[in-house]
Amino acid sequence: MNIDPQLLEIIACPACHGSLAAQAEELVCADCGLAYPVRDDIPVLLVDSARRPG
Repeated sequence: MNIDPQLLEIIACPACHGSLAAQAEELVCADCGLAYPVRDDIPVLLVDSARRPG
């Protein structure tokens, strides 16, 4: 995954506005735990596309 670090600093979880961290091929919210897919190095920040924790 190749996402600009400056982009990671400004985007937030659309569900709870928590910070996102890159993990494997996903962006994972530090607060609510939702994992958003990254497709072709583009974050898909849609709650309906997110994987629930657990």
